[in-house]
Amino acid sequence: MAQNTAPTRYTITAALPYTNGPIHIGHLAGVYVPADIYSRYLRLKGNDVAFVCGSDEHGVAISMKAKKEGVTPTEIIDKYHGIIKKSFADFGISFDNYSRTSAQVHHETASEFFKKMYDQGDFIEEETEQLYDDEAKQFLADRFVIGTCPKCGHEEAYGDQCENCGSSLNATDLINPKSTITGTVPSLKKTKHWFLPLDRYEGFLKKWILEEHKSDWKPNVYGQCKSWIDEGLKPRAVTRDLDWGIPVPVEGGEGKVLYVWFDAPIGYISSTKEWAEREGKDWEPYWKDKDTKLVHFIGKDNIVFHCIIFPSMLKANGDFILPDNVPANEFLNLEGNKLSTSKNWAVWLHEYLEEFPEMQDVLRYALTANAPETKDNDFTWKDFQARNNNELVAIFGNFVNRVAVLTHKYYSGEVPVPSELTEVDKEALNTLKEFPETLARSLERYRFREASQELMNLARLGNKYLADQEPWKLIKTDEERVKTIMYVALQIATGLAFLSEPFLPFTSEKLKGILNVGASSIKIDWDGIAAAEALLPAGHSINKSELLFRKIEDKEIQQQLDKLEATKKINAQMEKEAAPLKETITFDDFAKLDLRVGTIIEAEKMPKANKLLVLQVDMGLETRTIVSGIANSFAPEDIIGKKVTVVANLAPRKLRGVESQGMILMTENKNGKLVFVNPDEQDVTNGETIN
Repeated sequence: MAQNTAPTRYTITAALPYTNGPIHIGHLAGVYVPADIYSRYLRLKGNDVAFVCGSDEHGVAISMKAKKEGVTPTEIIDKYHGIIKKSFADFGISFDNYSRTSAQVHHETASEFFKKMYDQGDFIEEETEQLYDDEAKQFLADRFVIGTCPKCGHEEAYGDQCENCGSSLNATDLINPKSTITGTVPSLKKTKHWFLPLDRYEGFLKKWILEEHKSDWKPNVYGQCKSWIDEGLKPRAVTRDLDWGIPVPVEGGEGKVLYVWFDAPIGYISSTKEWAEREGKDWEPYWKDKDTKLVHFIGKDNIVFHCIIFPSMLKANGDFILPDNVPANEFLNLEGNKLSTSKNWAVWLHEYLEEFPEMQDVLRYALTANAPETKDNDFTWKDFQARNNNELVAIFGNFVNRVAVLTHKYYSGEVPVPSELTEVDKEALNTLKEFPETLARSLERYRFREASQELMNLARLGNKYLADQEPWKLIKTDEERVKTIMYVALQIATGLAFLSEPFLPFTSEKLKGILNVGASSIKIDWDGIAAAEALLPAGHSINKSELLFRKIEDKEIQQQLDKLEATKKINAQMEKEAAPLKETITFDDFAKLDLRVGTIIEAEKMPKANKLLVLQVDMGLETRTIVSGIANSFAPEDIIGKKVTVVANLAPRKLRGVESQGMILMTENKNGKLVFVNPDEQDVTNGETIN
């Protein structure tokens, strides 16, 4: 049940990203932007916040990447930890601490966590048979095994999951399993592991989730938890036979490490410890005080770990608080297809900033306005462009620019003294005072998409107010009235400067600079916007206007679409399976073929046949007529003089009334275009045999 009283402090966590690749827009939309919006909002409200994260640097994904690139796991994690950390900083994700699970403090924290549970008898030991690669001399983690899925027949299912049908698997379930390390068929070998008996926690989880959080957790989170609990929870291994990870810190744990799903969430605790030590704080209240509100921001693929497994671990440990909420998002797709790191179907953050420099807030806004909060959503470049041009530029940016330009034009940048406020003025100012509470209601319920549109409504309020009052016309007839209009407009602009910070931190900073607030004596917190008599007092000087957003042109969007189209073609070629080898033939069979060098001397289209060309081929002693289905790849005039390889002793065959006296050898390039199989040397004469 959500806390009824205001928490003393907040611990906000964002899912630890794997350091086996950079960050893309799916990560940003699903986890990090919503977590950052919430944390920034809480700080503006004056709350004590610890917003923590870090790189997840253990597990099979890292080992696989290292083997693939021929480097050590340490080289992989150092490379991608740096890239990921920079991407988060570049996009204004305001972590209080960004750590890594390879850090000493994490190894110690995770080991202590395991040891305490071990000493309490919270684990069960089991000897099981697992797949073993005799050539590599190692047990095979799930992702080091592929085979046929027993449920759908997909031939490249992994040992933990079939990506075709989505079924969860054990490596031993696979039909015809094969090691991805050596390609050999693995054997079964006995090994001992420790398991967390989740079935012991079913009663606690039913009460805590299914009863106490039925009304305040998101339906997708609650539904997935209920499904798992209703099916009956089973023991889950907490150790693995791997050489990369945190060594199991008990007798008999030699050659084994903590399973990554066990050690990764403990990374939130170790990151908090790291932060607290640096800041001279005590970390324990942020994880052990009942007046602390703990919130996990994750994607839907992590719901089970954060709602069932990690809480069971926290409960077993005894001293820790449980999450108040786990507002998991669904997935973001890209132009109608699932985001895929392996297929490069993504918008990578570091590449985005190269192509749209200093436009972090545009992406933050587009992803928030289209956030996959209740269902999978689709990111399209056209929608991105429309959000920027029609909302950020035309509404938000337009209003701010008008206010700043007119203030300098009429009053040399000084906030004018207002005359008596009309009902319209009072209504605008009163509506402004309502926005902090309106936004807070959405943010407290984790409705960030809704909150982003309310923020835009504040900019709309300002735009409409100026458009209705038309100060540029009134200045000629009623200067006193214009002073009041501009005073009111400046109050709305100042409200925007502070309320936009969680959503558009870079824009907020720019706008505060234009209005000359924030760093100066005028500093306003979230609730102060409703309480203050005036946000920007008369006589205050503002700075010159600068454009907050620029229009995005069609050609820029087309470049992004072209880039994705090129990726699609490459993927299609890579996915294209090579034709299986035909049955074995003898040399005598091959010797029956008479392959000759020829030159095309004439070519024309076959009437009423789109694919056929009629060719005249010089074979040295004679000229042959050959009909070839290559018209979709070549224009007749482009292949005159082309050297070709001809099957010269093929039985003649009539095609649309023309007798074809041979066949030309062709293959396809990676784009599916036909290519002639021909001799490279230019002095090979027509009629020469190929053998």
